[in-house]
Amino acid sequence: MTNGQEAAGYVISVERRDGFNLRLTRVLRESTAHQLDIYLFVPGELGLDSRYMPEESFYHQAFHVRRMYHSSRYRLPRNREDPAVEQERGGRQYRVRLSLYAWQYAVALEHAVQQLVENADDISDARLDELAGQCRDVLGRLRQLVPERDKHRRYHNSIDNYLSWLTEQQLLRLVSHLPENEALAAPRERLLDLCREESAHRERQQYNSARVTADPSRIANKMRRLRRLIEYPIMLRQSTRELGAHQGRMVRALAAGLIMLVMATLLILARHAMDNLTLQFVLVLALLYAMREVFKEDLRHTLLRWLRKGRPRWRRRYFDVESGETVGSQLEWLDYTRYRQLDEVIQAARKGSLSQREEVILHYRSRSRMSPGRFLRGYEKIRETMLLDLQSLSRLMERETDQVYRLKKDEVVRDEVEKRHQLNLVIRTLENEQVSIQRWKITMNRSEIVDIEEVTVPEELYRAGEASPAS
Repeated sequence: MTNGQEAAGYVISVERRDGFNLRLTRVLRESTAHQLDIYLFVPGELGLDSRYMPEESFYHQAFHVRRMYHSSRYRLPRNREDPAVEQERGGRQYRVRLSLYAWQYAVALEHAVQQLVENADDISDARLDELAGQCRDVLGRLRQLVPERDKHRRYHNSIDNYLSWLTEQQLLRLVSHLPENEALAAPRERLLDLCREESAHRERQQYNSARVTADPSRIANKMRRLRRLIEYPIMLRQSTRELGAHQGRMVRALAAGLIMLVMATLLILARHAMDNLTLQFVLVLALLYAMREVFKEDLRHTLLRWLRKGRPRWRRRYFDVESGETVGSQLEWLDYTRYRQLDEVIQAARKGSLSQREEVILHYRSRSRMSPGRFLRGYEKIRETMLLDLQSLSRLMERETDQVYRLKKDEVVRDEVEKRHQLNLVIRTLENEQVSIQRWKITMNRSEIVDIEEVTVPEELYRAGEASPAS
């Protein structure tokens, strides 16, 4: 069982989550600069534009980024620690190692189950038995090393409680998606036996009260808190600051000055054309002020968009939770763009049978640099997880169905089919002068993301990207 992200650090994995969420994951290995470009191609028929969804709104609604310490080695903390070392570290090393072990197992389990659910029709009993064996092995190693110190034991029990519950939930989810097949009856029962064992284990350890266990909402909320407990020691704290605040003030002042200059000129001309203060002059004056209110905002938005074009919009800083030191920073862009403005490499990667010139394209870019010298001791990698929420696009989709007719045994049968839309996602990463270009087709309707399929990108595009990397 792997987490699907231990290959090259510049390769991104994309997984479909519940609802309209896509989870993008990559591992940043080196201290060099990293660049990420995400191109989202939205069908033009949806009517997406900057007026309906400004870049700032889409950024805050759709992009949720988290970074945490990462290691490819599964290192469990020792149950006995030297007192001097323990006093020096303040117990943090134990929590970090145990949290990292638990987090890697949780991510790997969720990834493995998601892959099996998506390919449930081709699943084999050997694969199910392998998954159950790996779960038993990981949980068994965790339970063999029970710490002696009380505060460590409480932390260990919380981790054990959550991983036991997560294992049961993921396996039950897998069983619910298995096809009704006699060949899978035996492995299905073995998976259910493992679920019963984990439930009995939590009951023996008295991890949860009967009241909490009997209420799905209570147990789910408790496990959500335990998940945050796991994430906290290894998660990097971050702050986001919007750039260009002074530019916005300057643009507002400039727009107001230009409008007032034009208004003053028109008032002088109107006053010379009309000798006395008449009703006609008052009407002209009211019309001029109305025009000022109309054009002031349009002029301000036009000037601001022109000034910000190509400039970073946000700066994100990452801090170590314990020390508070800055361990990295990131600049981010988000703009609407057009097909003819894309690089030839991206245009080639997007190739399709239909015309793409009517598509609305959202381009997100990030440039980051981490400082491994300030990382927690023993960790030189960072795992970045980006949750891309497309729910704002679903509101543009109509809830309607089409009718498809077919002939079945000399009878005409009418089927109701839901209307779906296909989006394209092209991602380019640049790390250590190595370029990776990946593409996915995303099928979604108003209710959910129906399917996501990765499309093979020709290798010659990689070489073209390396010859002329993204500007």
